[in-house]
Amino acid sequence: MCGRYASTRSPEDLAGLFDVDSWQQEDAPGPNYNVAPTDEVWAVLETTDRETGAVERRLRPLRWGLVPFWAKSPDVGVKMINARVETVHQKPAFRRAFAKRRCLLPADGFYEWQTVPAREGRKAYKQPYFITPEDGQVMALAGLYEIWRDPERDEDDPRAWWRTCTVITTEATDAAGRVHPRMPLAIDPEGQADWLDPAHDDPDELRSLLTSPADGHLDARPVSTAVNNVRNNGPHLLDPPENDGS
Repeated sequence: MCGRYASTRSPEDLAGLFDVDSWQQEDAPGPNYNVAPTDEVWAVLETTDRETGAVERRLRPLRWGLVPFWAKSPDVGVKMINARVETVHQKPAFRRAFAKRRCLLPADGFYEWQTVPAREGRKAYKQPYFITPEDGQVMALAGLYEIWRDPERDEDDPRAWWRTCTVITTEATDAAGRVHPRMPLAIDPEGQADWLDPAHDDPDELRSLLTSPADGHLDARPVSTAVNNVRNNGPHLLDPPENDGS
């Protein structure tokens, strides 16, 4: 799975990297070294103007944890932070979004954990690893998004509309596979336009665009156990561990 990641690029940087036409300035997420489920995250997506038919590429915040349009409560989103590539085009929670609402979730890297067994006088603990492209480039994680309306609020109330997302995952390989059996998928720059195009709806062609981040050229390094607490944030989370959990 992918349950935590880092996304610290500014919206100006992301807009340039992904050829974005517009981005939302108000309530914009700041640099986040410890992105967790239910956080607001930057996403790149394309929308079609209903009147002109023009397609616009946008950078906007989405809440991590997809809430399907048919959900009775937004609470279901906490359980839908990931969508497995093996079944994403079939599962009721994801298949409509896979066909029509795809996005990119920019990330510096993602975290996974290994359990360090207890030793004499020392308790077992979870050692986090930060997994990132060897060349330091931004990762374009493959995501889906949905729009859910709160039936208890008037449709003119901005709080009635929830825009949420999920990360698509696959079996892990290379450096990531040595830490955890699952990892997020990414979209190569050459395939990003096809992935984001809301008119592109061939499941097989879409799945062929999903690739391993950085073509599998990933670096996995142990980092501070401070990242284990979702309330902690800042660049110090990427520092080497100071001790082995004692």
